[in-house]
Amino acid sequence: MTDREALACAPIAMAVLMAGLLWCVPRRWAARTAIVGAVATSGLAVAVATGALVDARHPHAGNWIAIDAASGLPVGVIGVVGLISVLASPAYLQTVTTALVGERRRATTYFAVLYAFWAAMLAVPLAGNLGTAWLLIEATTATSALLVGFSGKAGALEAGWKYLILTSVGLGIALLGIALLAAGVPGHGLGALSWRSLGTYASGSSSALVVYLLLLAGLAAKIGWAPVHNWLPDAHSQAPAPVSAMLSAALLPAVLLVAWRCEQGMAPVVGTAAARGVLIAFGLASMAVAVPFLSRPLVWKRLLAYSSLEHMGVIALGIGFATPLAMAGVAVHIVAHAIAKTLGFAAVTPLLAHEPRAAGQPVTGIGRTRPLLGASLALSLGTLSGLPPSPLFASELLIIAGGLLGGHSHDGADQVDDALQADAAGRRALLISLGILALTAAAVWLPTTDLVRALIKGVS
Repeated sequence: MTDREALACAPIAMAVLMAGLLWCVPRRWAARTAIVGAVATSGLAVAVATGALVDARHPHAGNWIAIDAASGLPVGVIGVVGLISVLASPAYLQTVTTALVGERRRATTYFAVLYAFWAAMLAVPLAGNLGTAWLLIEATTATSALLVGFSGKAGALEAGWKYLILTSVGLGIALLGIALLAAGVPGHGLGALSWRSLGTYASGSSSALVVYLLLLAGLAAKIGWAPVHNWLPDAHSQAPAPVSAMLSAALLPAVLLVAWRCEQGMAPVVGTAAARGVLIAFGLASMAVAVPFLSRPLVWKRLLAYSSLEHMGVIALGIGFATPLAMAGVAVHIVAHAIAKTLGFAAVTPLLAHEPRAAGQPVTGIGRTRPLLGASLALSLGTLSGLPPSPLFASELLIIAGGLLGGHSHDGADQVDDALQADAAGRRALLISLGILALTAAAVWLPTTDLVRALIKGVS
């Protein structure tokens, strides 16, 4: 193992170590131990991401580990979102009255499973072959399903079961595609399924297209693309808020990266236009399904869930267009969406404490009764709406421009949602606002950078 590969594995190893440690520590130490471990895990993840992005011209493409600009971006996002979720978890646990486990083991079990979920997520973008990526995505399903149903309430258990079944069926379809792909690729073992080897599929373009459709249709169930998104609103509305943040802001983009690597790898045998066209179709379908729900008042967490459906559609459009402008928009969109969505879910615990009715119905007037909380909600929603000068406004413009310059002209590509209304507190809100403005500025120069050129080139 090279030094670069060892560094890439470090945050994953730290998260796995913490999962085991938290299972054993006394419950009174659980929260403090989890927070210390989260700082270390997040720091290592950011270091991996920084190295990958700074050295974007020199990707590492091994059979087991792939380190490039495309993996660096989600690893950094997952590291930061995971840290914020762990920091927000003690406040959530204080509100828990029922759970799948007894009070004595509640905190340690929650944090141990959360870290296991975090470890699997960190590994997904770094997987060097399709087989390993599939196994890791399945691991995220098993751990996150437990967290979705953690409260033990009937609605949560139903949502967790629905999530587990629907995503597992989708991954089963993807597994069929992997089996057919392995049969048509020269070589043996996991090396035959490395991202660079997918383009050597030798059973014909028609068969390759079937394999590609199976792969993307299966992964779509996990990404939450329409029309296989049905688990998304239920899981988000029932899961603990910190878990919802990790599902929406971190997991969905990580799995989307795997779908994009499939597109890049199989484009030579499927045809570039056909491979990208499937991504664009999923993107447009997801946005079309999301908009009617976003045009009316919804329970806060379900609103954020349907927002995830829309934004995963926007990202699918960007990687389907695959021009420098569009890819710059994708990079900004992934980071800005993660920040805004994490802020939105971080506001859930104080929102429910202030207004318990928000768990089951839309509420209004928060800005009058709790100005700082109302400002956080407004900032999150305003950013997710793509309202100027938010970075999502800039990223959507870049994606639209990239699509038009690349010869695409789909009317639904902008989707600046007028249905969403404008968006936790004090210094955090100020820092997030500054980060949002910085991302908007970054969108101006990103199209000409090595990072975007490396994203287009991929790991091969």
